[in-house]
Amino acid sequence: MRDQAAAVLRDNDAGTWTKASPHLYPHQWSWDSAFIAIGWAHLDVRRAMLELEQLFAAQWTTGLVPHIVFRAGPGTPYFPGPEWWDCAAVTPAARGLPAPTTGICQPPVHALALQRIWQLTPPELRPEIQARIRALFPRVVSWHRYLATRRDPEASGLVTTYHPWEGTDNSPRWDRALARIKVASPGPYTRLDTSAVGDPSQRPTDWDYDRFLWLVEQLRKYRYDDVQIYRHHRFLIKDVFFSAVFVAANAALLDLAGLAGASDADRGDLAGWLDRGRAGLARRFDAGSGRCADYDVRTGEPIRVLTFAAFAPLFARTADAGQLAAQLRLLDSAGFCGDPRLRWRLLPSTSPADPAFQPHNYWRGPVWPVIDWLLWQSLTELGCPARAEQLRRDSLAQLGAGGQFAEYFDPFTGEPLGSPRQSWTAAVALDWIG
Repeated sequence: MRDQAAAVLRDNDAGTWTKASPHLYPHQWSWDSAFIAIGWAHLDVRRAMLELEQLFAAQWTTGLVPHIVFRAGPGTPYFPGPEWWDCAAVTPAARGLPAPTTGICQPPVHALALQRIWQLTPPELRPEIQARIRALFPRVVSWHRYLATRRDPEASGLVTTYHPWEGTDNSPRWDRALARIKVASPGPYTRLDTSAVGDPSQRPTDWDYDRFLWLVEQLRKYRYDDVQIYRHHRFLIKDVFFSAVFVAANAALLDLAGLAGASDADRGDLAGWLDRGRAGLARRFDAGSGRCADYDVRTGEPIRVLTFAAFAPLFARTADAGQLAAQLRLLDSAGFCGDPRLRWRLLPSTSPADPAFQPHNYWRGPVWPVIDWLLWQSLTELGCPARAEQLRRDSLAQLGAGGQFAEYFDPFTGEPLGSPRQSWTAAVALDWIG
């Protein structure tokens, strides 16, 4: 399996960056690249660093790391392409970059990748890799500062997302917010994703895509200006999963601060964002149910759909013993990993007990290996080695049975779904194998 996973990365390697998958995702994706860098670190730590360096070369002057860098060049089949975003034409923050980008972002897994790269660096390469981490570190801090300020002007400790593509595209977490958009008319378009996968039921619907594209048009209208977006945009969500990753990422940067020669000011900021994030998640946590809930900024309403985001304190590696106990009970309850119909005790993206659950449809039910990798890391760090090891074994069993390093999997049958030969799936397999 290790050789097969390595072959996926090498086949998707574009020289200085890695395609997320051969056909469906032919460009460089932000959080994909972070996971991919972890996989490369098991094969070549220099190549792992290059993956992140190339991604951050497309960072905006605001600090935003865009969710796609369109590196494969014009004419590459992908929709929606850079012309839908038109970032460099409407905002100076995106000008002078090595390739066109989108105008939104994804969860900040990058600091976790840097931390893992350093852990896997052999002694003879440590001087070189340390120097490269020192050079990249200020850019990652700038990225975190963007999230902590422009995406959280309330200083709530929770990151605000502007678009479902900023993490979990068609998750039922967004259904009510999207349903408020009654007149989404993005103009004529032709999707490529449904034909690339072959089974449209595994992808978001056209109803979803109408709204996804309409939201892109709105962001472009606001010139990707966070102040204007906060004032006018229809989709503003305090995303507890995104925020949890940000908490873990701030802790990872603090862990690397000495190695990177971080200033006292940056260390203070990171520590402040870490504490604020933990407090923000604690306010969204319900001790009775053991769940953490997003909330809709526009309506002030909590989002109570049963999805993997309920485990935000776990993903944030909570220091609160009560939260941890409640989250572990919920994790192995019948609503999640304790459902007897599951082929393996792996976390479904939406609970089978939720009315919105669909076992084949993208973020509405399938198991995503990258999410289980994040959970595995958290359980390991939180002192739950037996549960973490079971998660690792089950994840490898799922990949072995599927045989494709698929994007996601049916939680009941283990059927591989979505795009095959997915780079980030191969990457986390390499880390699980060690």
